[in-house]
Amino acid sequence: MNLYLFQVVNGIGLGMIYFLISVGLSIIFGLLNFVNFAHGAFYLLGAYLSYTAVSITGNYWLALIVAPLCIAFFAWVCERTLIKRVYHLPHTYQILVTLGVALIIQEVCISIWGPIGKSISPPDSLKGVMQIGDFYYPQYRLFVIAFAAVVALLVWLLLDKTKFGALVRAGSEDAETVSLLGTHTHRLFSITFALGVGLAGLAGVLAAPIKGIHPFVGPEVLGIAFVVVVIGGMGSFTGALVGGLLVGIVQSVMSTLWPQGASLMIYGAMAFVILLRPYGLFGRA
Repeated sequence: MNLYLFQVVNGIGLGMIYFLISVGLSIIFGLLNFVNFAHGAFYLLGAYLSYTAVSITGNYWLALIVAPLCIAFFAWVCERTLIKRVYHLPHTYQILVTLGVALIIQEVCISIWGPIGKSISPPDSLKGVMQIGDFYYPQYRLFVIAFAAVVALLVWLLLDKTKFGALVRAGSEDAETVSLLGTHTHRLFSITFALGVGLAGLAGVLAAPIKGIHPFVGPEVLGIAFVVVVIGGMGSFTGALVGGLLVGIVQSVMSTLWPQGASLMIYGAMAFVILLRPYGLFGRA
């Protein structure tokens, strides 16, 4: 039972990382109706920037702050210079442009950091294990769960309890009307894009000490993010959270029961949800 409990808690940790990745993708699609196929590449870049920051300063906590902010700023620059030019074009063009951005980021990462994977050690204060009765669990993984939960709460408060969140929700319904009421929608789009991508960069920093870093992880992360969004429902914060936890727990538990089919079961869970609710658990028709 301790083994299965360990895998369930592992799944919750993975699920919170998947939530941070997918909620940004969901927010961007909900407001901008924009399909961002570079989302996994931004996750990758965030992980590599954290590796560089830790290598130079030896301070993981600094990397946890600086890397996501750098990713958010880079995303803002990309949005202002390139992404905004394809908002009103069909999704085919959006996919082509963002796939190009993803490939450029991947090749730049290979050029700078090499094709061999990298690893980051957790901070010294979180290297031990926590004992609860007969159950032992790494402190860093518990930190990831707690930290991601705090970030989830802050994002929910931002989207649900602030004027910015009200504008984002209104803009997802009718961006033209929001613009006519005096809101600078282009600025709103830029900030929202930077926020969503910054959360993906944060997920990359949190996951680096657990999963390591290699330059080809972007497509894998992007695939999981789309699975989470499809399960939870496009544009739904609650759906991203529930979908992320569901995918994380399924993947973790199945890695014990059926290691060869752990990844397959993620898509099996997605297919099952689609059969019951074609728009996702919390999606809107």
